[in-house]
Amino acid sequence: MQTAIVITEQPVSVSVPVGYSFTLRCRAEARTSLQYQWFCQRQSVCCQIPGATKQDLPITAQQTQLYTCRINDLYRNAVFSDWVKVEVHPCVARGLLPQLWQGEPVIILNPTEQKVEVGKPLLLQCAAMGVPAPSYQWYCNGNVLEHQKKKKLWITHAKVSDSGTYLCCASNSHGEHWTNAVDIHIGSCRSEKFFATGKIALLVGNNRYQHHPNLMAPVTDVFELSVLLKQLGFQVVSLLDLNKAEMVTAVSRFLQLLGKGVYAIFYYAGHGYEHLGRNYMVPIDAPQPYAPENCISVQRILQKMQQQQTALNLILLDTCRKWYNLECALSQVQPLEPWGNIVYGYATSEDAEAYELQDGEFSSGIFMKYLKKHILQEKKVTHMLEDVLEDIGRDPLVTGKQVMEIKHTLKEARSLTDPIRPLGAAVERWGCGHEPPRETVTFPCGARAELRFQHLFSNVMSVCAKLQDPPAHVADAHLMLRQPTEVDDVANLEESRPDQVESLLASVCKQEEQDCIFQLCGLQKIQVDVALQLDLHYTQLSTKKRTCESLQKILPKSLLGQFFSQRNYAQPKYQNTPAWADPKGQQASLRTGAGHSLPSSNPSNSSSEPEENDESSLSELCSALLRAGPGQDHP
Repeated sequence: MQTAIVITEQPVSVSVPVGYSFTLRCRAEARTSLQYQWFCQRQSVCCQIPGATKQDLPITAQQTQLYTCRINDLYRNAVFSDWVKVEVHPCVARGLLPQLWQGEPVIILNPTEQKVEVGKPLLLQCAAMGVPAPSYQWYCNGNVLEHQKKKKLWITHAKVSDSGTYLCCASNSHGEHWTNAVDIHIGSCRSEKFFATGKIALLVGNNRYQHHPNLMAPVTDVFELSVLLKQLGFQVVSLLDLNKAEMVTAVSRFLQLLGKGVYAIFYYAGHGYEHLGRNYMVPIDAPQPYAPENCISVQRILQKMQQQQTALNLILLDTCRKWYNLECALSQVQPLEPWGNIVYGYATSEDAEAYELQDGEFSSGIFMKYLKKHILQEKKVTHMLEDVLEDIGRDPLVTGKQVMEIKHTLKEARSLTDPIRPLGAAVERWGCGHEPPRETVTFPCGARAELRFQHLFSNVMSVCAKLQDPPAHVADAHLMLRQPTEVDDVANLEESRPDQVESLLASVCKQEEQDCIFQLCGLQKIQVDVALQLDLHYTQLSTKKRTCESLQKILPKSLLGQFFSQRNYAQPKYQNTPAWADPKGQQASLRTGAGHSLPSSNPSNSSSEPEENDESSLSELCSALLRAGPGQDHP
């Protein structure tokens, strides 16, 4: 039977940076009054959005998801809007987005020049942000490619006639923008093209020392390097302020994921020293004075990396290389195998210091200042580092004080931009933490607040709270996230967090103001579930009395300390603990001060994100939701 409900305005897909706020709209007409309910789908699970019962759905972009709206009339007729995709880009360069952006297309990824052998596949990629999401059209030598209308241009078997100059136009209702033009050469490639079977990176920055002077630059340096390496396809874990036991654990997890053909990067920023060619990293709990047994040997790590038959081992040490304790003996390390796959990038030369640079509220090492300028270059790793060396040598601030040094045995022209071709089953995703989804909570008075969770580093989580429009009877409302008093470790960590973490969080979340933020640093130390209390202080207009209501959020220790959990990281297939499940398999809940329990969402274990225009299962989801009828959360 034909439905009496007519959708007059469909929602539209968008492509936006993380933190961007916008509204999805849906309008319909019928003979009776209508009810609206929005749904979202992520990782193959479709859920009703609590409280989303209006025509407009305000969203602050956090993660890529699909959305649809169900409209019901009083006769229990129901129709669904189109499914739309909210594509969220987590890493957008500063200044790329215009200050007064109106939603016109902005190119964030340009295609690159390629040389492809005849008969081999050709893949060109571009990406653009826009509201609505841009459509794409590829061109070759100025001619429209009729069937190439996606972000990815794919030619299964390239022919010589496919050579030419390619570019893509991204357009929406606000205008159009073109990518850079690139030359594609199809022919016989005599030069050998290298690839990685995987790309794995461990970044460690030690800032706050117990017995030595604190540093400032490692926080910013580790964060910025992690962003760049992710652009190169690396799976990254970034950690701050580790003691010796934690450094050993982190390195052990790192080594377990390495395998044949993998490109491995180990970066360390913090106190360190060198003695007779041996390099040592100083944990935050090292005594004063320290000896080799209190520190971590870089050569020992590199030796174990080689044992995994990696194709490239890149060690980047942003530390001093002075040695002051001549009475200590060297640690025993076996010589490295002559496999021609090692590259050392030292921030400074032997028996010299490495310097930090103050740039406003951020500090950065001189080495990282120039490394981030060149690391995305498509050239041999050693040649890229030589460009860094030359730039440091021209910097007047460190002339005669700091000179970078490169040592290597790399016999092949391997680049960090080389493509990835996995061998066999894919290994577990290193660095893909189960970041909780944002959620909206409701106080007994009816006021609502949105909770967001963000990882700046693998062992640093920020919990942000923002008050939504309060009800009419509530005035002068203020939110406060209270420090968990029952967990001493967390309390100490909150007080000792680096100031640079706060500055980084402010820069990442600058597009959206938050009412309060609570930071959990050193997540690897947490041994119990953490209870965060959210207090709402407000004036009740009817009585003019000041009132406080509280909600409590339980963060499972299995979620917070997942990187250091006892898990076999060598297994290619594994089962994830659901992001909101406690160790007993119970759903974590949001408890109000009155003792009521509000269950939170429980995302699926699946890691499959919807690909571009991939709606193969959406019709089934829509049908299931229709069968469920109004008022049910799940099909």
